[in-house]
Amino acid sequence: MDTVFADPTSHLDDLAAFVTASPTSYHAAQSIALRLVDAGFNPVDERARFPQGAGRFFVVRHGAVIAWRQPERIGDTTGLRIIGAHTDSPALKVKPEASFSCRGWGQIAVEIYGGPLLNSWLDRELGIAGRIVTRDGAQHLVRLDSVARLPQLAIHLDRGVNDGLTLDRQANTQPVFTLDAEPDLLAALAEQAGVKASDVLGYDLFTYSSQPPARFGLHGEFFASGRLDNLSSTHAGLTAMEDLADGNDLVIFAAFDHEEIGSATSSGAAGPFLGDVLERIAAVAGLGLDATKALLARGSCISADAGHLVHPNYPQHHDPRAQLVPGGGPMLKVNASQRYATDAVGEALWLRACEAAGVPSQVFVSNNAMPCGSTIGPITATRLGIATVDVGIGLLSMHSAREMCGADDPHHLAGALRAYLAG
Repeated sequence: MDTVFADPTSHLDDLAAFVTASPTSYHAAQSIALRLVDAGFNPVDERARFPQGAGRFFVVRHGAVIAWRQPERIGDTTGLRIIGAHTDSPALKVKPEASFSCRGWGQIAVEIYGGPLLNSWLDRELGIAGRIVTRDGAQHLVRLDSVARLPQLAIHLDRGVNDGLTLDRQANTQPVFTLDAEPDLLAALAEQAGVKASDVLGYDLFTYSSQPPARFGLHGEFFASGRLDNLSSTHAGLTAMEDLADGNDLVIFAAFDHEEIGSATSSGAAGPFLGDVLERIAAVAGLGLDATKALLARGSCISADAGHLVHPNYPQHHDPRAQLVPGGGPMLKVNASQRYATDAVGEALWLRACEAAGVPSQVFVSNNAMPCGSTIGPITATRLGIATVDVGIGLLSMHSAREMCGADDPHHLAGALRAYLAG
């Protein structure tokens, strides 16, 4: 099944469809699962025994998915290759008191999830999506598109706003969504799910930008969308996994949740999910502790997460010799303090994959005076002791409600990840 499309346009169209279908990590996990089934992967219930023998499998844990190709036998020469990404993005998360009334306006009670550029959520139509859990324990995915807005105060009422906009994270971030005297967001979501509002006992709901992804630029060389950090990497890893041929190595695609808030959850990279899956694969293959550790020592991981292009209006915020541009290919991310896990071994691994795929690559390093973010790469390397390298496509407006990248770069990333999985 060739889903790593031969041309960047088809790949970009598929990415746009994937993002549109995945307004939250829970929707992304569902989208991934449906596509994996179409690609011949079989779902595995974590509460049951893991399968033995050769096959293609995946397991879903909340908003995270791990898929793997299992060889018939895992021996002393079996290789291990892992792609890691994450399904969540910065947003506004709905509080336990979902909605309230203020001076005739029906508003949604939210708190800040991750580190969003808060001003980017102003004056755009927002959807609400996520999961609700009913009295019987069933989970229902829900979404209401274009139902809310976070309106900015008019300049006539704040004459100094253009001298510096500061948003109070409590008072200024509650979206409006109706004029009802007693607004009930949960009732609307329950109706959409076909359940009674009184049966909804829990929920995880987030805002998302309703504006669809789109190409732009004089020659269509740019691509704008919500959640490119990090659905651009999740989609690239997924398409590489879908197109995976049979082989004798253990190959894994891990799409974690909660990276934007530190990854320290049951479905995050700092949690037990990947370790659990690896241990159970090793157990059903009959590997003891020593053989399992040897398998990890032979393995490698590519942590795929978005990086920063050089911003032409703020070049002083970048390394003075950096030339990171859209269309220049995915970037290798390097940091002396190991905020990215890349070392010389990982660098060589990545460049071999790019050469095999025939795609360009560029190198990201931070301005020494600017703090550097981090990814799941160092977490994975620390937890598993496995050789890890950090890569990803470059963005402008990272953590905005709507980010942008080069139109060809997602296709380049998928090609390099496909070459890596193929060995």
